[in-house]
Amino acid sequence: MAAPADLILTNAEVHTLADPDGTAEAVAVRDGRIVRVDSAYEVGFLEGVGTEVIDCEGRVLLPGFVDAHTHMDAVGRRLVHADLSGAGSRAEALDRLRLRAETTDEGWVRGYGYDESEWGETDYLTRGDLDGVAGDRPVVAFREDLHSASLNAAGLDELLDRMEARNVHREGGRPTGVVVEGAVGTVQSALAPDREGLRDLLESARDRAHELGITAVHDMVRGTPAPRVYRELDRADELDLRVRINYWTDHLDAVAEAGLVSNAGSEFVRCGAIKSFTDGSIGSGTAKLTEPFADSGGRGTWVVPPAELREWVERAEDAGFQFTAHAIGDEAVAETLDAFAECEDPAAARHRVEHAEVLTDELVERFAELGVVASVQPNFHKWAREGGLYETRLGPERTRASNPIGSLLEAGVPLAFGSDTMPLGPLFGVEQAVTAPSPEQRVGVTEALRAYTYGAAYAGFDEGRMGTVERGKLADLVVLEASPWDVDPHDIADIDVEMTVVDGRVVYRNDG
Repeated sequence: MAAPADLILTNAEVHTLADPDGTAEAVAVRDGRIVRVDSAYEVGFLEGVGTEVIDCEGRVLLPGFVDAHTHMDAVGRRLVHADLSGAGSRAEALDRLRLRAETTDEGWVRGYGYDESEWGETDYLTRGDLDGVAGDRPVVAFREDLHSASLNAAGLDELLDRMEARNVHREGGRPTGVVVEGAVGTVQSALAPDREGLRDLLESARDRAHELGITAVHDMVRGTPAPRVYRELDRADELDLRVRINYWTDHLDAVAEAGLVSNAGSEFVRCGAIKSFTDGSIGSGTAKLTEPFADSGGRGTWVVPPAELREWVERAEDAGFQFTAHAIGDEAVAETLDAFAECEDPAAARHRVEHAEVLTDELVERFAELGVVASVQPNFHKWAREGGLYETRLGPERTRASNPIGSLLEAGVPLAFGSDTMPLGPLFGVEQAVTAPSPEQRVGVTEALRAYTYGAAYAGFDEGRMGTVERGKLADLVVLEASPWDVDPHDIADIDVEMTVVDGRVVYRNDG
């Protein structure tokens, strides 16, 4: 006779996502693993004296969401500092910064996540905007993509001499307050929290992830003690979130000397890929394009030149690491795929391209030929709408062809969804993927959910552990208040997460 389950989730509309028709009514869990997926009647035989039974009241049960591209410290910062995302105007963003200044006594006033395109504007926040926020205290507002930031005069006075001149915008020889790329890194380094401060940020971000049904993340880590904090939380049995750490190329020698390789680690913290930039971003006008930006006439910037990228890919492969490269513009994507093509077996290594926002048909075919993972962010479709950021920066034709998720899927490219925390939220991304403006950009509900579960798990060599609701898989699950298949597609982002389960433990309940 089978041992009783620790947890039974019953009276549910279970979508296993293992195949298009995989449905059931109940799931039984023992020792953090799924032991049965079946009818409520059959699963009921595993109920014992100590079994916790949760009636899902007909709600949808899915595998927990896996976000394949996050910056969890940035999520925490938005929760702790001024959250500028969603501000409807320049004035509202500045008001949020002033409110933050009023609640802090000293030091920098920080805001995260502003997007000028949401205001119907193309100009970033400037020194002139920020000088009136907090008197003589330094102020910084980070743009949503983290490729540009805006500082007031006091902030510039403190950090300008540490920045490369090419990354500082000027008018008439005078800094405007806007800085990009490496200069943003200078600001971030100057404001980096200590280990205890970072722990507070990551715990806040973990809790927010649970509220959104996220049970695993691929975190992009550079120049912070986040790896140590994650492992401390893991040892204390307080993490409750599976974290795959993608280390920047800066860390390659250190992690290799420590004996790490991709996929090494515990059940909750694993070593992922080595990550590099290639270009910048569309919003900051620094993505590397074959044809000029429609508004500026520039063609973007190499953050890491192609020859240097090839060297990093070779070194990482030799040391036993998966490689992932930020590449947004079509020229940057082409150079990245060329670098991967020199590898022995890029498909087996599951090398990844992050973002891939501007693609051609030829690049889509190249992805498929090489078996390279397209780690994409469907929430970026919010900028592809009429009058949006892409139309301003790229023009109508390239906007319609941007983020061609449907074309990638049709070509058989391994597809992993993530948020880049713009914003964190899988259901928002699913809605954007399902309702994208052009057929080449759109996928169905099932395909979008699979990319945010199985596909993201595959990108981290984890499809054997998570990503579907099947016997033997980790009991990482999410229960939704309504069905993404049944609501109006434009309402998917509004579906509430009712419950999140990690390792067979309920880590979040919607008590609202």
